[in-house]
Amino acid sequence: MHADPVAPLDILRRHSLTTLVRDEIERRIVDGSLAPGDKLNEADWAARLRVSRGPVREAFRALEQAGLVRTEKHRGVFVRTVSPAEADELHALRAVLEEAACRMLAARIDAARLAGLRDWIETMRAAFAVQDVDAYARANVAFHDALVAAAGNAKLLDTYRRLIGELSLFRRAALAVQGDAMARSLAGYRAILTALASRDAERAAALMRAHMQGGAQWLRDGCGECG
Repeated sequence: MHADPVAPLDILRRHSLTTLVRDEIERRIVDGSLAPGDKLNEADWAARLRVSRGPVREAFRALEQAGLVRTEKHRGVFVRTVSPAEADELHALRAVLEEAACRMLAARIDAARLAGLRDWIETMRAAFAVQDVDAYARANVAFHDALVAAAGNAKLLDTYRRLIGELSLFRRAALAVQGDAMARSLAGYRAILTALASRDAERAAALMRAHMQGGAQWLRDGCGECG
């Protein structure tokens, strides 16, 4: 009987390292530490994270599949750039997914799910009160993620999170929480939550559609110079 050349523990360790490396690089892309167009060097990341180059290489492949990086032959791996036109398409798809999530959630909303969403609205309200745009943006993203997660459809959530990762590459989207947009979006979230609490699926979906259309318009207005 021949021994398995790769021990199960080695496979688990390699997979875990790849996941950790992928998560760390993705976090830096999403939070803006790594900007669109930045080059990712395999040896540098291996040294920085104190791992071998294998998990880094596999993490790069996973990030490419997620739409966050691109590989150019003979040049290397780069953080992907999302064009204004592509950002518009992603935003339109996001609106469809969040409308669907509202309809699903309205049918299964309960006190615990409502409380979780209210907590994020309160966090946004507190950030708005002190005009902390960064804190508001983080709570905004978390509120939408929590709403989609609460809908209870794992495939929808996976698709949504990948889409949000790609949208994060379009840095001008941050303009959507500047100026009086915070006040408008906060009022919109409260209305959406009221509709969900009433189990009014169609109203919740319609309010979310209007909210997302407003966000897309702010994005286009903020990127007028991009064509």
